[in-house]
Amino acid sequence: MMAHSWRDWAFSGKAFLAGMLALYIAMALDLSRPYWALSAVYIVSSPFSGATKSKALYRILGTLLGAGAAVFFVPLFVNAPELLSLVVALWTGTLLLISMLDRTARSYVFMLAGYTLPLIALPSLDAPDTVFATALARSEEIALGIICASVVNSVIFPASLNAQFGSRIQGWLSDAGSWADEILRGEGASPTTPVKRQQLATDVAGLDLLISQLSYDLEARDVVHHARELRGRLLMLLPVFSSVADRLHAVRQGCDRLPESLTGLLSDVADWFKTGGPSDAAQRAQVLLDRMAQQQAAHQLHGWNDLVFSGLLMRLKVAVELWRDCLLLQDRIANGRHTTVDTLSDRHFSVASRHFDHAFLALKAGIVVVGIVVACAIWIGLEWSQGAGFVAMVAVACSFFAAQDRPAPMIRFMLVWTTVSVFASFVYLFGILPFATNFEMMALALAPFLLLLGLKMTNPQTAVIGMLVAVNVATLVGIQDRYTADFESFANGGVATVLGIAFAYVWISVAHPFGARLAAKRLLRSGWRDLADTAAGLRSADSERLAGRILDRLGQLVPRLAALNERELVNVDGFADVRLAINVVTLQEERRRLSVESAASVSQVLVAVADHYRRQLRAGRAQDSDATLMVLIDNGLQTVVHKEGDEARRVIDALVGLRRVFFPQASAPDLQASPQPLPQPQTPSIAAE
Repeated sequence: MMAHSWRDWAFSGKAFLAGMLALYIAMALDLSRPYWALSAVYIVSSPFSGATKSKALYRILGTLLGAGAAVFFVPLFVNAPELLSLVVALWTGTLLLISMLDRTARSYVFMLAGYTLPLIALPSLDAPDTVFATALARSEEIALGIICASVVNSVIFPASLNAQFGSRIQGWLSDAGSWADEILRGEGASPTTPVKRQQLATDVAGLDLLISQLSYDLEARDVVHHARELRGRLLMLLPVFSSVADRLHAVRQGCDRLPESLTGLLSDVADWFKTGGPSDAAQRAQVLLDRMAQQQAAHQLHGWNDLVFSGLLMRLKVAVELWRDCLLLQDRIANGRHTTVDTLSDRHFSVASRHFDHAFLALKAGIVVVGIVVACAIWIGLEWSQGAGFVAMVAVACSFFAAQDRPAPMIRFMLVWTTVSVFASFVYLFGILPFATNFEMMALALAPFLLLLGLKMTNPQTAVIGMLVAVNVATLVGIQDRYTADFESFANGGVATVLGIAFAYVWISVAHPFGARLAAKRLLRSGWRDLADTAAGLRSADSERLAGRILDRLGQLVPRLAALNERELVNVDGFADVRLAINVVTLQEERRRLSVESAASVSQVLVAVADHYRRQLRAGRAQDSDATLMVLIDNGLQTVVHKEGDEARRVIDALVGLRRVFFPQASAPDLQASPQPLPQPQTPSIAAE
């Protein structure tokens, strides 16, 4: 059993104190459903004060939005329950879709507003004149619980998100530093990136939620800008490390032994990545950058080995600058205040572009919509008095886990613990609370159970259990200012709750059989389409936005790859796609500055790249690179080197990068030879300039 720290006990005690305070105030104000205030406390409580505040704000907004919709729709459709059922389903599905498109803490507003409508509207159909009172009461009591949770969490031993964010960053930098050490010392210098290293992209993507909550933390709100800048640099480090590994592998292929000057430089960079801190980051980085500049100046672009060596130094330079920026930003975030950072590189690394599979998310939301409609049909057809609660739980269960690849197992998990909650509520309602003759005795009776659940909420693996059971028990017991217990009403409500989740499980199991495999394949196809369109000039040539989309897509893809055992998927190297994309964008940007002959050769390469990915799209799987593509790249290199020379270093480096992505094991080309005859002209697919 995991030993709990004093902070875990403090959080559990704070949640219980806030819950009892909310319950006492609700009873004192003679509110109609005090248990809603208690349940709201456990829904929004988090071990970190910033997370509690953000969730509290968003729960209030979501509740008000859903309650307002109930007040609007019920009078309009009170005499047409079938039409109201459709409206409720469409409302829930639409807001669920919006929530899945927002990956910040703000998404909770939309999901909550979606299922709040059926929670308020459907039970009010028998007495539509009470819908406003019900909506008002729910808003008041939930607001009361949220205020109590926020105040108690902020006043008593507040825990800052800044420490957790700093810990996550330190762990990530340690893992990334280990990978860099492997690369630079030779063990990890490979043209392909292992899946465990691609996992780092998922870890960075997971920082989004934490960053969105930092602005609600008094100790961390001043460093939100630094946190976003740091996230962008962390994400861009990954393809840079991958590119360094590839170029170092190519350098080793081209010589029997690395020059001592390069070996010493790589060793010193590896030492800094492994052990360096923020205190001397700027100074150590500058020393390394000066040494790289000296070695770069000593090499001219005469042969293939020179091109590869130059590319390695260029990528090492970017890696050192990014690592320096990360250390400096980490130090400023640890200080907890916003400062002006003049020593950062002048590159822009926000990487704000995101990938959304709109059709796939709409399908998930549509499944929820149809499920609610079917549940409403069952309720109306059976004329079931508790059917409103049944439908509401279908909406809640389906919405909670809709974004997951396989929501059915999580709904089954919810069903099990909700059933446990029903039995626990029965024990309290009929076995314990009858002996609680005043508020103090009731609080004492609830204390052991709620304190235990509060401890569960401090562990990420059991947090859902703690929150779910606490909320369900508070709702099913229905604590009022005086003891009332009706077994028939309790049984009907408990059965409706369990059956609603059970129906959601069955429905999702049937209607949502696809999982990580389909999602991974769609992500791969989307990436191929992106690369084909960019090479063809059909997308804006913006390397940062394109890299952001691909890296974001990679962050979604990697955890799915880890769950699959299919050769065509597990061998995917997402960082190679990022490297290729950046090189393609560079060629699109620079080819207009080249001579006619050089520009034509580069255009031929881009046509071939676009055609390669279109073939993959048509086949639905990865394809081997066409040998014609290597001829076109080599011809492009020979032409640009002869015609442009050092003035076109970026173009030359991009062409070398393409060759290394598509043909990492191919022998070095002879750049002094004349270009080979070009293949027959292809159908133009480059967008008009």
